Amino acid sequence: MKTRTLGTSGLEVSAIGLGCMGMSASFGPPMDRNEAITLIRAAVDRGVTFFDTAEVYGPYANEELVGEALRPVRDQVVIATKFGFDIEGADKSGGFARKPLSKPEHIRKVVEGSLKRLQTDRIDLYYQHRVDPGTPMEDVAGTIRDLIGEGKVRHFGLSEAGVQSIRRAHAVQPVTALQSEYSLWHREPEREIIPLLEELGIGLVPFAPLGKGFLTGTVSAGQTFGADDFRSRQPRFSQENLRANQVFVDVVHAVAASKGVTSAQVALAWLQAQKPWIVPIPGTTKLHRLEENIGSTQIELDAADLAQIETGLAGIEPQGDRYPPENKAMAGR
Repeated sequence: MKTRTLGTSGLEVSAIGLGCMGMSASFGPPMDRNEAITLIRAAVDRGVTFFDTAEVYGPYANEELVGEALRPVRDQVVIATKFGFDIEGADKSGGFARKPLSKPEHIRKVVEGSLKRLQTDRIDLYYQHRVDPGTPMEDVAGTIRDLIGEGKVRHFGLSEAGVQSIRRAHAVQPVTALQSEYSLWHREPEREIIPLLEELGIGLVPFAPLGKGFLTGTVSAGQTFGADDFRSRQPRFSQENLRANQVFVDVVHAVAASKGVTSAQVALAWLQAQKPWIVPIPGTTKLHRLEENIGSTQIELDAADLAQIETGLAGIEPQGDRYPPENKAMAGR
């Protein structure tokens, strides 16, 4: 397994990580616990060292799962988790409609819960899940700085934060990584975010690097999703928008076919070709998909491949918002 370093922080991880959310939440019924543990450990056996979770996934269940799965190899892996939502004070059916909450006293409380669930004495990368407009970023970064000083956290991260939030946080406590949605289906970070990360020496960890499955070519235009699959509520996954966005799938598939690889592997290899400090974290519940995703690290897209993608998608914008109106906080700021 190749490795990459997130920005200038010195945090070295496998060139591809594993997003664990879907094992417990958001994409339908949760996996059988033993099968999920087996899958996470299979990733370790294949060289993956970077695992992503969050307290809100479940909530709490995913951290517990990741903690149990990685306990035997804790010192060989990098565990990233997240704080920043009012879980206890929210309507239990609220899902990602929960309000952001990052007051210093809240962070100090929830870090203890995450440490316990993850069965560890430190969190390698601790992200603010979404910016809290009610708490100054300086207070958030200062609290993480103190937790780093206490040894409970190693590195500070942000998720879906905007330019000013990143600058304000970084001025107090250097930010190691930004986790944001980035893929051939969502390239907005290229406008302002990626140049800023390069300037400040911050790594980028793209979530949904396969467009929540869309870029793999396995989601048909007429497909429907169950009520426990959050794609059923996302405008981008309406049947009308899936048909309109098919061009993204077609362009990726054409390159994949010419190279004798899969569409998922091309989509992931494209991300890795953008910057050496980009580490995507595709999620899966299947071993063969895990192996397929890992295989993307061995694929080199040459200048002609990259040009074919750029030409095929020139001037084309994805149709449909990423989140429904009630989840507007998830779009970041």
